[in-house]
Amino acid sequence: MNSAPIAPRVLDEAADWLMQLNDSSVTDADRAACERWRQSDPEHARAWSRAELLLQKLGGLPPQLALPALSHPAASNRRAAVARLAALLAVAPVGWAAWQLAGPRAAMEQHRTATGERRDVTLPDGTQLSLSTASAVDVKFDGIQRSLYLRCGAVVVSTAADPLRRPFRVVTTEGSLLALGTRFSVRQEDGRSHLAVLESAVRILPRRADGSGPPLTLQAGQQAFFTESGVAAVTPADDSVIAWTRGMLLADKMRLADFCAELAQWHPGFVRCEPAVAELRVSGAFPVAQPQRALSMLVSTYPVNAVTRLRGYWVTLVAL
Repeated sequence: MNSAPIAPRVLDEAADWLMQLNDSSVTDADRAACERWRQSDPEHARAWSRAELLLQKLGGLPPQLALPALSHPAASNRRAAVARLAALLAVAPVGWAAWQLAGPRAAMEQHRTATGERRDVTLPDGTQLSLSTASAVDVKFDGIQRSLYLRCGAVVVSTAADPLRRPFRVVTTEGSLLALGTRFSVRQEDGRSHLAVLESAVRILPRRADGSGPPLTLQAGQQAFFTESGVAAVTPADDSVIAWTRGMLLADKMRLADFCAELAQWHPGFVRCEPAVAELRVSGAFPVAQPQRALSMLVSTYPVNAVTRLRGYWVTLVAL
């Protein structure tokens, strides 16, 4: 495909047609109008070819390309959604090719998972890792330390005893965690990290802590979020926080908006809900590794419906 730039106006029109033709209310007249638009100008045809390629590739796009264009909260506004689709069309196929060239050879992660994938890893010292969906870690062992760098996603760590007595640390964007012979989970989020301790204890060392007090140590059965500057309130935790290792999402009066955010991590696309149902409370055990089945269970139990676009890539939960 010709990768020369296409005028933003044309990309915007192609994105608008892509949204229209994948809407549940599309008509034959809409399809005919799109075809007339496509044939009216060679640039229209080229933009539509990109749109069709986008439709084929959406499920396989890396999050760093797809999510900034599609998952911004403002995408609840159709105009903003169209603009983000147009932005994604602007990088296709050049952006995809660049990502492919970067591939595993140029990536720093030693262990990674794709969207919807889980993976168990045994490190050289016997430590066990369980990587959640769309997760990536670097592992660095030397003579004085064992370090795990969580780049994105979530991981459950079960540390092994080390004859060399090297400390085991997990490093996130917001700071580091010192394992004190333990089993725990760490999750990297936007602007914060989450720690849940399941056995023994873990010490939290925020990157920019002021040093006015001793580092906080979480004991088994505790969890907390932390940022670069400090630790939020400590709350109870149990094995439900790692239900994803068994392919499940356990919801206990969870906001529907939060449920969508959790499920979206496993869905090869985008899952959101309308503001009118965002506060609906959801409870139950859902097969997070099977997002479509989880959605079916949800809509059969609660007063919501799932509206899909772009061949199931884009899911919106709406009130019945």
